[in-house]
Amino acid sequence: MDSNTPIRKIIHIDMDAFYASVEQRDNPELRGKPVIVGGSPSGRGVVATASYEARKYGVHSAMPASKAVRLCPNGIFVKTRFDAYKEASHQIREIFFEYTDLVEPLSLDEAFLDVTENHKNLPSATLIAKEIKERIYEETRLTASAGVAHNKFLAKVASDINKPNGLTLITPEKAEAFLEELDIKQFFGVGKATQKKMHAVGIKTGADLKEWSEIDLVKAFGKSGRFYYRIVRGIDHREVKPHRIRKSYGKERTFSEDVESLEWINNFLDELAQTISEGMKKINAAGKTITLKVRYKNFDTITRSYSLTHHTNRHSEIMEVVRTLMEETEVGKRPVRLLGITLSNLNLNEKEVYKQLELGL
Repeated sequence: MDSNTPIRKIIHIDMDAFYASVEQRDNPELRGKPVIVGGSPSGRGVVATASYEARKYGVHSAMPASKAVRLCPNGIFVKTRFDAYKEASHQIREIFFEYTDLVEPLSLDEAFLDVTENHKNLPSATLIAKEIKERIYEETRLTASAGVAHNKFLAKVASDINKPNGLTLITPEKAEAFLEELDIKQFFGVGKATQKKMHAVGIKTGADLKEWSEIDLVKAFGKSGRFYYRIVRGIDHREVKPHRIRKSYGKERTFSEDVESLEWINNFLDELAQTISEGMKKINAAGKTITLKVRYKNFDTITRSYSLTHHTNRHSEIMEVVRTLMEETEVGKRPVRLLGITLSNLNLNEKEVYKQLELGL
């Protein structure tokens, strides 16, 4: 590793069999069974995700559904529900933002986080990754795997090592030895075609790759050769680049059992408003629009919003609005399975940076 490069703390979070896990969470009858999410096996459907029970039969994403059904005759095919996956993904990203604004999503189910400096001032990236995994499970009942390293490439490779529900740390001192022992197919950025080409010239492990000079790698693999030369030595200076500025701040929770008690709901929302207030103050954010989200037992979902004339992150003000919004719902009359509060219309300036809050906030 280049001694002039400051050591960063990068986490790669990768949800485990994401779409299939959401389906198994939402439908208890699917738990423990080989679930295949995607198109119909009778047509030209393609597998989007397979549960770990289905993967044992060799089923994987991007496989034709007709082949998947041959490999796994007992597989249960489920159509994709992108709204459900997006909702879970949003919940997970809100957890990420509690720790850092440097979040680079790669897809709905994975992201890089740079926690070198973080909102909670925690010195250990491994501890942060552990906390995030616990929070994800607590709030979504889904498991994630995490990789922790000093650069993006190593963090991405590490997250795949102990799946599912794994946590792997690769320290700078151990990076090169780790990479030398790694099978070339586990190198992020080496696709099947490149893997086949590397095997043909005797490159099967990181150690094999490391024997090649940069010039020879460029001759054999084009511009990508420079990338391969660097990554096998643990060198990757790419920064975590956030794709968007946060436009809202919220929390929601799906309950393991439906709730009817109005007193319990009031207490829960009061605690949720307190958590949101504390989180927003940490990032110097405040919002004008407060939204209450309610999902009933039959999955009907409604939102009710109210906009203030000023920005706020005060617990008391948030809760006052939430109580008013509750009167526009059937909370307390119908069983509830999810509740959430979100603040939007945040105090951003023209450059999408949080403006200094007014005195008293």
